[in-house]
Amino acid sequence: MTVNDAVAKRIANLLIEKRITQYRLEQDSGIQHGSMQCIMKGRNKTVTLSTIYMVARGFGISILDFLNDPIFLNGNIEFE
Repeated sequence: MTVNDAVAKRIANLLIEKRITQYRLEQDSGIQHGSMQCIMKGRNKTVTLSTIYMVARGFGISILDFLNDPIFLNGNIEFE
């Protein structure tokens, strides 16, 4: 799994957990719909730290809370 895949899965899980739509997340985070679609559909090869920060802010959590998930363990991520 790539970093982008892990971020997309974490976003999907948080959308369910927080019971919000992707549209609401886009509005709250300031990320444009096209950019979010690229992340969620795996068309984005890299996700920047600033994007992760914006997503976390959209969820109302810290970046540390966003990254504090087993999906981001070293053994799960492939580095190119």
